[in-house]
Amino acid sequence: MASNNPANPSVKEQREAKRAAKVAVLKKQQAKEKRNRRIAIIIGSVAAVAVVALIISFVVVTAKPDVDPDDIAISGIETFDDLPNTHVTTAVDYEATYGATPPAGGNHAGAWLNCGVYSEEQQNENAVHSLEHGAVWVTYDPEALSESEVQTLRDAMPSTYTILSPYPGLPAPVVASGWGVQVQLDGVDDPRLADFITKYRQADTVPEPGAVCTGAIDGPGRVS
Repeated sequence: MASNNPANPSVKEQREAKRAAKVAVLKKQQAKEKRNRRIAIIIGSVAAVAVVALIISFVVVTAKPDVDPDDIAISGIETFDDLPNTHVTTAVDYEATYGATPPAGGNHAGAWLNCGVYSEEQQNENAVHSLEHGAVWVTYDPEALSESEVQTLRDAMPSTYTILSPYPGLPAPVVASGWGVQVQLDGVDDPRLADFITKYRQADTVPEPGAVCTGAIDGPGRVS
């Protein structure tokens, strides 16, 4: 008589057990692949969003047209034509000779003032040499501005080709000067300051365009 001992499964039972084991392995593998696909989709979506954001940022930045300095109109500009640019070793009376306070060009010292921010008054003759190289000189009346307003000016200065210094007795709270040009400003928030710097800093109309604004003289009170 045949034995029904469970310790000795039939051939059919062994075959079904093997098939069940294979199915379990297959389901486990399919679940793993599904999980990996889900992770890949999430990572891909995040990467795609990042790429799209980068492209949008690039398009926005690059699509912004550069401002042509020649197209910038600034009210109140005073011009000084045919200014000489001879190197001299004596002091120059810029107000009497050229009618500008502070000076906006003319004969000057052989060494230029290094561009930067200064907390003390600077030598006119050295600063004018910097104007010859394309610098913009922003001066302010220390009696007309508060400490916070002076800091506002300092924060507004580009890192190169600008000089900021106090200049007692100015005809306005702030005066911006380039070679042969000057504008009197109502205060530190006058929007013409930024326009003036954009238009005349490193302008190709100066006597020595492209000349450096470093490597010469640090005036007193150099801040940065």
